[in-house]
Formats: sequence, structure tokens, C-alpha cells
Amino acid sequence: MLAFDSAPPPPHEETVKNQPGGNESYLSLVWRRLRRSWTGLIGLVLVALLILMSIFADFFAPMDPKATDVGFAPPQMISFHDKDGNLTYPPRVYALGESEELDPVTFQPIVGPDYDNPRLLGFFVTGAEYKLFGLIPTSRHFFGSIDGQPVHFLGTDKFGRDVLSRAIIGSRISLTIALTVVFIVTVIGTTVGMVSGYFGGSFDTWVQRFVEVVLAFPQLPLYLALTSLIPVTAPTNVFLGFVIIVMSALGWAQMSREVRGKTLALARIDYVRAAMAVGATDRRIIFQHIFPNVMSHVIVAVTLHIPSVVLLESFLGFLGFAVKPPLISWGLMLQDTANYSVIGTYPWILAPVGFVLITVFAFNALGDGLRDAVDPY
Repeated sequence: MLAFDSAPPPPHEETVKNQPGGNESYLSLVWRRLRRSWTGLIGLVLVALLILMSIFADFFAPMDPKATDVGFAPPQMISFHDKDGNLTYPPRVYALGESEELDPVTFQPIVGPDYDNPRLLGFFVTGAEYKLFGLIPTSRHFFGSIDGQPVHFLGTDKFGRDVLSRAIIGSRISLTIALTVVFIVTVIGTTVGMVSGYFGGSFDTWVQRFVEVVLAFPQLPLYLALTSLIPVTAPTNVFLGFVIIVMSALGWAQMSREVRGKTLALARIDYVRAAMAVGATDRRIIFQHIFPNVMSHVIVAVTLHIPSVVLLESFLGFLGFAVKPPLISWGLMLQDTANYSVIGTYPWILAPVGFVLITVFAFNALGDGLRDAVDPY
């Protein structure tokens, strides 16, 4: 009689555990897929830097955004050479100054870099005072001049205010509006879409007719009309809150329509029908079975909706219907670019456009990477 020396087959749990990714969570799988997309990783890094910059805007701004200097002034280039061309450290900038020589045509003093008075640069320097998180008084800045003299890496506007500092501070308002609006839109749109798609019938019909009415509104004229109702003398917080409410009220309908389509498909899946058969409540089915399965679509929609809100706020701010002084936003800064002659003479005031482009690219790249990472197929 032959004896076979064979071991029993491993348990099912061990088989799954030994497979690549067999014991990983859903978030681990999404992260593993996202790491394969270099555009998604670039978007993730840029988004993290933008959020970090907006949170610690006062720390990263080299100057007081409300401090005035000399009116329009061009960007000051960072130099590693002295006036004789010798390599020096630390780096420095040379502010514009009037020399003793006169222009042979206009007989005006020639304006050029003042090589005799360099402004040395450094990190973690002392500058304008501010309150970190509105509570902790400090004067430490991430970079700037060592002796606290004004430096303008992106030039100044018509009032002599530093463009770079205002753009960094403006990121706080622009991103706050975008993230708040998208959060409200996501909560309302996801809830309405899931409830409407799950219950169906006449309830779904009436909800969708209301959604279509909201989508049928011409949004731009309505934005301008609603924001113009707020008086100029209203407190800035009231005006900012009203802008967020208007954007949210007109933006949730598209999200609800997308979530409703996903819910209609999920409501016919076997495990949802099984939950109905065993007597699970509607609330449990919606939030325990349907909601986790629409979250992947919602996350991608959020990352792709944020750039549109940033562009909308910039456009409304450019027209003067979004943020009012003394608040600072990218759209409000772009009001100075309304004149073509100003752009031709002082092109550096277009610097906020660069911040808007980077923000739009970052969230779109992250959204594209997440769309591929969360797709189970």
C-alpha cells in the first residue's frame, strides 16, 4: 500500500493573504494605484503645498500685504553676484534707485539697480508682525530680507503693495471659498441624489423636476444679480458668507444628478435587494450599502469641481462681485488688469493668474489620478 506524503491545502485566509494585495484595505489599494500615476502624485503634492500655504499664509508672505511702497515697481531679481560680478552668499536683491547720471534725451535721473545698497536674503527672518492663527503674535517669516527692508519678488501694484505677499494671503480667501462651496455642494447633492435615486417613483420625478429648474437658471446673470443685492457697507464676513451661499445654491444640482445615476444602478444590485429582503431600514441601506459605493465617484467629482469654483470666484472677483476690500483674493487682485495699457506697461500684475493656473492644474491632475485609482475595473 502506497503512502502519499502530501500536506493538506492551506486555509482560504492564507491563500488570500499570500496573494499580492490580498490583505490590503481599499484605501491601500487606491494609494498603490495612485502612486503609479506621476501626474496624480504631482497634483497631490501641489494641493498639499497650496493648502499648507493658505493655512500659514502670514508666515510665507515676505511682507505685510497692506504696506505701501513706491507705486508700480518691477520684480526684484535674486542675485548671487555683487556689483563687481563676484560670487557672493547669501543671495541678495538690488532695489531700484536714482543715479546721479542724467538721461541724455529726457534729462531725468537714470533709474536702475542700486548696487551700493544690496538687501541680503535669508530664511526664517524677522519682518512685519502678525498673529499666527489669529492668536499667537509673531514676526517670523519663511523668507525675506535679513534686515527687514522691503523686497518685491513679483513687483508691486499701483498702491505699492507687494504682489507676492498679497497673492499668498489671497490664497486663503480663494481656497476657503472653493473648499467651503464644494463641501456644501457635496453634502446637499450627494444626499438628494441618493434619496431620490433610491426611493424612485413619483418622489424621484418631482425631485428631478426641481433639479432641472435649478440647472435651467442662467448662472452668471443670477450670480451678478444676487451678489449685487448686498450693500457695499455690509460687513465683510456677511458678504463673504452670502457669496458662498449663492455659489452653493446654484452648484449642488449637477452633483445630485450624477449621484442619482449611480444610485439607480446600485439599487438593483443583489446585496441591496438582499438587505431589503431581510428587513433592513431604508436609512441603513442608503448609508451602509449605497453611500460607500458612490464615495469613489463623489471624491473624484469633488477634486474636479474645486477648480471650477476657483475660476468662478476669480471671474466674479475680477468683475467686482465676489470679495470686497479689505479682504484679498486672486480675483480681486486681477481687477488691476482690466486696462490693456496697464498690462503692457506693468505685466507683473498678472502674477495671480499663475496662482490660479497652478491651483486648477493641481486639482485636475489629482482628480484624474484618483479617477483611475478608485476605478475597480
